[in-house]
Amino acid sequence: MLITPPTNAIGSIAAFSTTTAFVPQLIRVWRLKSARDISLPMFLLFSFGEAMWLVYGLLIHSAPVILANVVTLALALAILVLKLRYDGRGYPSP
Repeated sequence: MLITPPTNAIGSIAAFSTTTAFVPQLIRVWRLKSARDISLPMFLLFSFGEAMWLVYGLLIHSAPVILANVVTLALALAILVLKLRYDGRGYPSP
């Protein structure tokens, strides 16, 4: 299958959109010091899926897939770390 410039543009726009969608959530959790409304099972499963997409990108040698999933995985893991740190109580765990 030949990947054309318009196809790359659509893929890049999609990757940018889905990756940056996590930034407001991360900022909100950081500012509020609360992750009570974040589903731990969902974020664990999502992070696993992102890791698999990253492996897929590495296997097919696709820089756009690799880059998008490295950034998205980093953002999702940051939210997971804050979720575990704040544990939904609104203040850092002891």
